[in-house]
Amino acid sequence: MALDIFGAGEGWFDQGVKLSRDMTIEAANGKTMKALKVFTESLKYLKDDAQKTIARNTEGRKFIPSDLTWVLTVPAIWDSSAEQFMREAAAQAGIITEGTQEKLIIALEPEAASVWCKKLPADGFITQNNDGRSLSQGTQFMVVDCGGGTIDITVHKVLDGGALEELHKPSGNNLGGQTVDRKFKEFLREIFSHGVWDEYERNFPSEVQRIMNDFMFLKQVDDDVQVVCPYNLGKLAEKRQEIEKLFETVRGASWDGGSIIISKNTLRSFFTESLKGITDSLREILKKDLHIEYILLVGGYAESQILRQHVIHQFGDQCKVLCPFRPQEVILKGAVQFGRTPAVVASQKSAFTYGFGTNEIFDGSKHKTEKKHTVEGKDFCFDIFCKVVEEGENVRYNETRTHIVYPLKANQRAVGFEFCCTANKNPEYIDEEDVKKVASCLVEMPDTSGGINRAVKLEVKFGFTEITATATDMASGFKDKVTFDFITG
Repeated sequence: MALDIFGAGEGWFDQGVKLSRDMTIEAANGKTMKALKVFTESLKYLKDDAQKTIARNTEGRKFIPSDLTWVLTVPAIWDSSAEQFMREAAAQAGIITEGTQEKLIIALEPEAASVWCKKLPADGFITQNNDGRSLSQGTQFMVVDCGGGTIDITVHKVLDGGALEELHKPSGNNLGGQTVDRKFKEFLREIFSHGVWDEYERNFPSEVQRIMNDFMFLKQVDDDVQVVCPYNLGKLAEKRQEIEKLFETVRGASWDGGSIIISKNTLRSFFTESLKGITDSLREILKKDLHIEYILLVGGYAESQILRQHVIHQFGDQCKVLCPFRPQEVILKGAVQFGRTPAVVASQKSAFTYGFGTNEIFDGSKHKTEKKHTVEGKDFCFDIFCKVVEEGENVRYNETRTHIVYPLKANQRAVGFEFCCTANKNPEYIDEEDVKKVASCLVEMPDTSGGINRAVKLEVKFGFTEITATATDMASGFKDKVTFDFITG
């Protein structure tokens, strides 16, 4: 069961705010509610509706959530805290419970699109500069997921057997289709000036939403468009002056018997900011030492002729630019395929450098003096950042990285670990400013007969839905397992 739930609100996590479990969001009417509650209830509604739909189509057979695998798609530029936020909302919605966490898979939207596009035949694309070839072994391609809130970009290579290798870590921006919508709304505010539009928006929010829904289809064309003026908006405007006179000072629009005619050039101007952001993001990736043959445009915003023509004009001499039929469905279909065979994405680029705090023999030529500690007659440097995975490094599906550590003291009865992440490729210490603590664990070591030669095996598993660490005392078998927590509180 694939859920692609927040296309319209996907930019909410991209505002640079630090997520917490208690943070609130404000509705258009000024009322606030905890964000976790909003997302939980949305997921619960979809979960319940999905179960009802399945029951209707399986002769009434009842399924519980753990009977299904749930795939939740999220924008690629969301960070780990946002993905965890969605996992916790899914848990509170009853999609997963303790012991059934593996039934939830978090899929990046352009990644899901890659899975589906890879299997499409050459005639499965609508864009005109197709060369007649499908995405075969060895092909490098870029997927540009053009959503409402975000533009998400991934780069993959098709491996032997059809699996996908990520060649560039996910990137993008917040300049999706809603940027065009905002420009359209600003234009309406310019036409219906002197507070008319603001009053209309306050008093008739559902009508405003209908206008925006209609515009979602109008912005797919590259031509003059006609927007029907709702009765209540016209009535408010006429209280100030005749509607025809409102258009005398506005360029690019005219009044035609109850409808607003927006010229093609004005419509194109709504796209300027978004298209520049897309161009800049794509150009940055194409500068890299890669051999990208195709740019695939997917997502609802990719229905726009203006967007597709712009990308072809900018990059058509470097790559073949393709858009599948019904591009808004590609992510959902790919997510279903991904849920069946997650290993189809063989590896991903790590967004962060992950590691844990350790110690080593103190060396005055490279270690900070304040990190020096003496233990049983030996000088050690504490708080060393021991890397498990480096930012940008390939990490295979469900890959486990293993480290062996030993106690400092012969009679030590437990070993503790602090796990951290950073965007820095080569951190030195775990208390550096840009290093974030994400987990800690403590494993007991009751048998001290081995002294400092007792081994603790540390296993860090990089799953597609969460990262876990397990510390095992090899002598006693005692374990402690922890899941990385990326949310501030």
